[in-house]
Amino acid sequence: MNRPRYSMSFTTAALLYRESLLLANLYAQTEDWAAVRARVVAANLLQMRTANASQRICREGISRLKQLTAAELLLLNDAAPGDQRYLLWLAVCKRYRFIYDFAVEIVQEKYLRLDLQLALSDYDLFFERKAEWHPEVAGVAPATRSKQRQIVFKTMREAELVDASLRIVPALPAPHLAAAIAADDPQHFALFPTSQRELQQWIQPTTTPAA
Repeated sequence: MNRPRYSMSFTTAALLYRESLLLANLYAQTEDWAAVRARVVAANLLQMRTANASQRICREGISRLKQLTAAELLLLNDAAPGDQRYLLWLAVCKRYRFIYDFAVEIVQEKYLRLDLQLALSDYDLFFERKAEWHPEVAGVAPATRSKQRQIVFKTMREAELVDASLRIVPALPAPHLAAAIAADDPQHFALFPTSQRELQQWIQPTTTPAA
């Protein structure tokens, strides 16, 4: 049985909220990611200490934003901060299937069981389970594994899907964001802590029918 290979290179940064909004805004002006990268690095718009750091963060941010649809990218520039964070979480998960599967198989499942307390051990058990079938996971060095876990939980906190004590926070996106996610792929709703009943509330029409 062939299994997709996980990319485990997600230690660069967490949510990249400020940086991603800057990149998305520049892309809205040019619709050219290469031009965005060149401008950001040349002018150090991300305010990094070194050119290498600027290039690394810019490359990571763009690789995530490229995962979003045109409609989602448009929303990223105009949405409320909470919805922006949800979109960036979606981008991270689409970029890194390992994080995607953790969100679905662990976080969402715990939420549906009304077990709202996430623990570091939940990640460790998930990691070990995946390592049995994925050599790229099994080959991660212990120090890198610890860093990856730190990044995943920090990203979730910055996306406001868990609080400081790692308690799962129900997702409350605006209807127009839910509609954009549904148009992308309804399966992506599982990335956000929600029940079927709550999901139906998400996707209510955003306009009132004419009388």
